[in-house]
Amino acid sequence: MAIERDTKDWTWVLTEVCGECGYDASAVDLDDVPDRIRTNAAAWAGILADRPDVRERPDDQTWSPLEYACHVRDVHVTFDQRVRLMLETDDPAFENWDQDATAVERRYGEQDPMDVAEELRSAAARVSSRYGAVKAAAWERTGRRSDGAVFTVGSLARYHLHDLEHHLHDVIGTTSR
Repeated sequence: MAIERDTKDWTWVLTEVCGECGYDASAVDLDDVPDRIRTNAAAWAGILADRPDVRERPDDQTWSPLEYACHVRDVHVTFDQRVRLMLETDDPAFENWDQDATAVERRYGEQDPMDVAEELRSAAARVSSRYGAVKAAAWERTGRRSDGAVFTVGSLARYHLHDLEHHLHDVIGTTSR
């Protein structure tokens, strides 16, 4: 059965604590973002290697751990591209990314968990390195999503981190903090 599309605008997590996973963007030091991304990626590697139910959906409306991991990998790739654009271009407009269509097109549930673990680790390493190289003033550079939401590099990093930690919470009930 197909999973219902997520149509929520999650940008509110930049100003409010997430009631589901407990993420508090205001408590995130931008210098900590690269390490938190790498820690999160390590947790996914363990899930993909150790869980016998990695391909099983807990119900018809929830992704399997493998599908979540594929999404997290692709989140890293997308955010890396967006941060690069923000650092290299004045106020870029981001291409729309339909994460639900990507999940179907890339057949998340059929991918090899060990390949996904390596791809996720690699994508996390790339984007965490990019965040780690951001200079002080560059955290304020802006970019725009297709729905009009405006981000700074700093707010995008915090938004990105929420996505990762929220999905880990979805799968194991805790965050990687």
